[in-house]
Amino acid sequence: MASAINSDNVPDPDVELGMQYWADQPANYDGVLGGFGSGSLPRVDALGSRQFLQYLMPELCTVPSAIRPLGTPAEPQRRTRALDVGAGVGRVTGDVLLHLVSDVVLVEPVEPLVKEALARGTASASLGATTRDREYVLWKGIADKTKSVTFIQDTLQGFDPCHPLARTKRLGRVGFEPSVNDIGSGFDVIWCQWCLGCLSDPDLVTFFKRCRLALRDPRRSVIVVKENLCSEVDGEPRAVFDETDSSLTRSDLVWKKAFSEAGLHLIHEQVQHGFPEGLYPVKMYALR
Repeated sequence: MASAINSDNVPDPDVELGMQYWADQPANYDGVLGGFGSGSLPRVDALGSRQFLQYLMPELCTVPSAIRPLGTPAEPQRRTRALDVGAGVGRVTGDVLLHLVSDVVLVEPVEPLVKEALARGTASASLGATTRDREYVLWKGIADKTKSVTFIQDTLQGFDPCHPLARTKRLGRVGFEPSVNDIGSGFDVIWCQWCLGCLSDPDLVTFFKRCRLALRDPRRSVIVVKENLCSEVDGEPRAVFDETDSSLTRSDLVWKKAFSEAGLHLIHEQVQHGFPEGLYPVKMYALR
């Protein structure tokens, strides 16, 4: 099916074509990172993400730290919850979020990827099992049930963060089991990385509005967007369509326009450094 053309004469992403592309890629770090999964990129990326999130929410630091305010306890007083959308095989969940929060809801539409994420969570719960990455590290807090991950299969177009289990396919949960249902009571962190290119501009704004309503504490909770940036021409916003996976790469001004239209306030932004040469620049935005 041909993609629709938006007002800037750039094709809109086709959800089915994009999902088909990713279903054909290896369900491992190399597959979801375009062949860069075995080098330094995953480690550099995860470190940059954790530092960015701890800067925004120093109370998440679980060890003595110069960025945690004096008098802040080493552990948060309540369980902290994150949403990882377009999560692939669970790379961000395992390498970033579980180091800092208590519970993660992982959402991924592509069946081979979300099933691999579930396999990684199950392997972590049992302290062993076969995985598709030789240097795979078991997820923190799952075996001892101090942390948890819930797995949901759904598209970003259909998923509502305010009602995570509505019209979605819940595949399971590993780790901590609460005495009462804790899914659907808001998120402290909503993490969106390398997945929002599958959304058209109107769908992107709608998705951001849903995320804003799902923030647990409008004064402290954050939405993090970490995405590739294309360059701008003569200071004008620009988007580039990739026929390979039917996705959009947006420029900085396009992202900021979408944030504004969704009623989000940009509270911090930072370029990710240390990636191999030749890749798009990557930027992190914090919003609420």
